[in-house]
Amino acid sequence: MKTNGRWLINLCFHGVGSPNRALEPGEERYWITEEFFLRILDLIADRPDVGLSFDDGNQSDREIGLPALVERGLLAGFFPIACRLDRPGSLSEDDLRTLVSSGMSVGTHGMYHQSWRTVRDGGLVAELETARSVLSSVIGAEIREAACPLGDYDRRVLGELCRRGYAHVLTSDRHLARSDSWLQPRFSVRAGDDVDSIRLILSHHPSVLEQLRNQGKMLAKRWR
Repeated sequence: MKTNGRWLINLCFHGVGSPNRALEPGEERYWITEEFFLRILDLIADRPDVGLSFDDGNQSDREIGLPALVERGLLAGFFPIACRLDRPGSLSEDDLRTLVSSGMSVGTHGMYHQSWRTVRDGGLVAELETARSVLSSVIGAEIREAACPLGDYDRRVLGELCRRGYAHVLTSDRHLARSDSWLQPRFSVRAGDDVDSIRLILSHHPSVLEQLRNQGKMLAKRWR
């Protein structure tokens, strides 16, 4: 993660191409075609102000995402769901090690892909700590970043993430981030997007008023 305090546009992908597994309700909204994915990478190949991440740990991360990134000299963070490792349609443990050996980073997206606001006590430990340990043991390195499932968080969740020493927490708040900020909003790329809508995200320069409004929305979520 860049740490020089510049504005950063974070794009988040979920699935590319064919899922090869049963999708959760509403999940199809976040699967895009391989052609569209490659066009997005071509748009941002020379954009140091764009950060890339992949949520859920789908098999397409390794089969489609990684080769395309390597070909263009791009890096990304991958946030798999720990309980899905080695399941059909999802990343394997070997896939995770391949991502890391190719220069990519790995963070956690939790254990069971559920809102961290809805779990208590032992459930939250499983999401924030056990999943982290599982992934860390696979790649042989510390897990330092977390992506909130479903983009959902509140004061309690963020407090627990901070207490456990996570260096960055990624959300789905759909606006620009400061590259040195602990909380990193992202734009999830969706099936309804097209090249023009992505270009609009990449070219948008929010006014001071819009920046303040966005910060206010995130602050409200942090303190609920």
